Amino acid sequence: MEMTPNSISNLEGRVVLITGAARGIGRVMALTMAEQGARVAAVDINPKVSRTAEEIQSRGQEAVSVICDISSPDSVAAAVAAITEELGPVNVLVNNAGIVNNIAPLTKMSHEKWNWEISVNLTGTFNMIKAVIEPMIDAGWGRIINFSSLGALGGLHYQCAYAASKAGILGLTRTLALEQARNGITSNAIVPGLIETELVSQMPQAILEGALSAIPSRRLGESREVAALVSFLASDAAGYINGEEIRIDGGMRLNNATLGSQKEAKSKRGGQP
Repeated sequence: MEMTPNSISNLEGRVVLITGAARGIGRVMALTMAEQGARVAAVDINPKVSRTAEEIQSRGQEAVSVICDISSPDSVAAAVAAITEELGPVNVLVNNAGIVNNIAPLTKMSHEKWNWEISVNLTGTFNMIKAVIEPMIDAGWGRIINFSSLGALGGLHYQCAYAASKAGILGLTRTLALEQARNGITSNAIVPGLIETELVSQMPQAILEGALSAIPSRRLGESREVAALVSFLASDAAGYINGEEIRIDGGMRLNNATLGSQKEAKSKRGGQP
């Protein structure tokens, strides 16, 4: 495809599958990519995912919704089969779905909770890739975009399962890039900072304020900003970006102090940011 200014983030006719599309960043990505011409498959275990597809359809754009448990290979296979029958083979996979339910130190975390978080976040990402990769290979073109976390890079207090699962996604992303680049398939990971979503708004105020103090702009990111980045990575214009972990964190990475030491430092200087 010849590159023109109009081809940047142009997803016209591409079949885009987005997991975790019932709400938050996933929903905004679905709406944004549909506006750019994508035929969107909105996937979630939450039945409210149908609202995302209905909103896209109400705008005259093409979309379907499918309820799916990404931790189950059988559920994933059935979902992808239904999407392929309705829209065609998946060209772009956005692995956004994940859970962060298990808050406990390693000494208190049960094997069951550990296995559940790994099965959704890491194995679920693998299951989705496994289900769509062969048609991408046959077509000689594909985009895999996985969501990791800052916790994969620096760890997270009381969230060993979440941090480990998101670190595993980075290894999976890089390995897929090595294996599939010659087939025209790119594989990249998004590493978001604090994005203004329903879950983030429910964080304890003290923790949220501590996190904001580590962001140079002193604000949360917006879902639309993440959606714009993902749309670009899904386009032809991003064909030479591969195997990357791309942070979208407002420069939070520039502040290497942990939130704990940030709080301590703030108290020593009388609360000054």
